[in-house]
Amino acid sequence: MSALSQVGFEDRMATVEFRVAPDAHIVVDGDQCRGCTTRECVTACPAHLFVPTADGGILFNYEECFECGTCYMVCNRAGAISWRYPEGGCGVVFRRG
Repeated sequence: MSALSQVGFEDRMATVEFRVAPDAHIVVDGDQCRGCTTRECVTACPAHLFVPTADGGILFNYEECFECGTCYMVCNRAGAISWRYPEGGCGVVFRRG
């Protein structure tokens, strides 16, 4: 087993910094999401940032996004997710632990 696999989640997250931009780099169109039955973004997001709402929409919290693009790639509703990289100097920063 490698040394990395023995590191706990909290220790791994201690090596990540999130420089939050004032504007979200991912925008979710809740109206588009209401008709979705599969919710791939909810299950695929490694940071668990997509949350179903009581009215059938999706709430997205961009502040701790890893910028992997998984949500955009798995979404099956055209126009439901708009994705771009955060503004310069903002976003996730991985540091050596």
